[in-house]
Amino acid sequence: METGVRSDVRRDVRRGPEIWLRGPVATPEGRPPEPVLGAGGSPLHSFVGAHGGAGTSTLARVYGGHDCGRDWPGPTAPRSVLLVARTHASGLSAALHTLELFRRGEAPPGLGLDAVVLVADAPGRLPRPLAQRIKVIDSAIDVHRVPWVPAWRLGDLTGTPPRETEALVRLTGAAGRSR
Repeated sequence: METGVRSDVRRDVRRGPEIWLRGPVATPEGRPPEPVLGAGGSPLHSFVGAHGGAGTSTLARVYGGHDCGRDWPGPTAPRSVLLVARTHASGLSAALHTLELFRRGEAPPGLGLDAVVLVADAPGRLPRPLAQRIKVIDSAIDVHRVPWVPAWRLGDLTGTPPRETEALVRLTGAAGRSR
């Protein structure tokens, strides 16, 4: 019987963003990139973005760690993940989606989710519905909030991390780290 569906198309493949389905990305030919080291000289965490523009590059430079962008950590990156998202509605939804992947055991094997890092999407207080969504995330895992930093928006990552992020500084070993 002719169904009009190609027989070589796999039907058991899950649909969704490619990033979360493909697992670790192979390193291009040549030497693997050196992981970013924490204050103690060893890699501590991989910053993984729940969505584009979450702030993984900035956080990796300020706090130390490996910037994975939106990819899962590769073979040379630390297996300890800090999931990064912005505090706008779509950022929080993306963080909840990724938390659910970890809860269901669908994240690549060997990864450990240590915390969620939420980066302010704008200066000022959050609207109540967004604050309530953060409470939901916080009920499942440790949440570290990073406030709006105007200097970071301009590319100035010098200076010390914001005072409100002391717990994140301790977690990442960024204390005393020079940038």
